[in-house]
Amino acid sequence: MYKEYMEELMEALYNTKMRLTDGRSCQDYDEVIAAIFSLFSDIKEKQKQVFFIGNGGSAAIASHMTADFMKNGGMKTYSLYDNSVTTCMGNDYGYEHIFSRPLSFLGNEGDLLVAISSSGNSQNIVNAIEVAKEKKMCVLTLSGFKENNRIFTMGDYNLHVPKEQFGMVESIHIMILQQVVDEILKRDGARL
Repeated sequence: MYKEYMEELMEALYNTKMRLTDGRSCQDYDEVIAAIFSLFSDIKEKQKQVFFIGNGGSAAIASHMTADFMKNGGMKTYSLYDNSVTTCMGNDYGYEHIFSRPLSFLGNEGDLLVAISSSGNSQNIVNAIEVAKEKKMCVLTLSGFKENNRIFTMGDYNLHVPKEQFGMVESIHIMILQQVVDEILKRDGARL
């Protein structure tokens, strides 16, 4: 009975696909990981910043990956989750701008925004992606639920998990990002 959950999770993982802005699509798991690994490697080589954002469980993934890509990936990451900044932005500009307002100050051309949203429909994520595109940043979206969600085609790299269960979507998002940072660590070693 319990094994069925893992089988369903693995099926969703292997059916996860990525759409790129140039129209190409990656449906093979190795292709998906290779594309994301190449993206992060390029950002690291150019010494650009990476911003991870998400709400709820996706915020926990974003915060965790901010630390892992900095410590284990040796990359410049920045957290948009300072309590004072988040509550200030929410209070002064509205919750839908808690990421876009700070990103408008901190993001630079060539930086990377990793936007994580299980439903793909959060307005604060959509607004941040729009700001990132205006600033000529690269955008990686990670979403789930319906394939026609709002962010699935907004990024340069758009990953979609074909499940409508928060736990499975979030588990796959963190698993993929964790694999990428672990591959970077294996290739480059730790910077202490």
